[in-house]
Amino acid sequence: MPPMPDETAVYALIDAELLKRYTLSPEQVGRFLESEKIPIAQYRDKSASDETVAEALEALRRSYGGTLIVNDRLDLVPLADGLHLGQEDLAAVAPDPAEAVSRVRERIGEKILGLSTHNLSEIETANTLKLDYIGLGAYRPTATKSDAEVRGEELLSIARHSRHPVAIIGGVRWEDRFAPPIRYKVLGSALFERLVAS
Repeated sequence: MPPMPDETAVYALIDAELLKRYTLSPEQVGRFLESEKIPIAQYRDKSASDETVAEALEALRRSYGGTLIVNDRLDLVPLADGLHLGQEDLAAVAPDPAEAVSRVRERIGEKILGLSTHNLSEIETANTLKLDYIGLGAYRPTATKSDAEVRGEELLSIARHSRHPVAIIGGVRWEDRFAPPIRYKVLGSALFERLVAS
């Protein structure tokens, strides 16, 4: 895991649908992340082939020197610094979360591993797992995941139960500030809006 910042740092969510919506290339986004000194970014594409996702990761690598996380694609971790999994993706590896994380760790070694959480029960389970951070959301309504349950200020209370650093997600804004253990604010739409306005 990269060094933890003293204040809430931006975690860029580069969703393939946002790239299409704003007609941007991974290289353009990568250059923007570099210029803004954003320390960590995740590339997410739920529908493309592994080959297409690999090309996007390689393009990001050419223009962005920060920590690069790939969403869900275990086979593509060699092209990234880590992996982020959702609850369903983890369960697909093995029904028992500890066994699933153990199997993932066998594949990725000491690379960064993040897991999505949505409630106290999932955080308590995550506390028993060898993770580097958890994602927690949704904080506000979000355009990138319309089916997400919005928990608002309740999330800030739930986050305090995490023994892992927390990346809060869902309608998060540039100006938002959070207290530990929230270390990252995940920006998707807000990031792209600033990019196209710059």
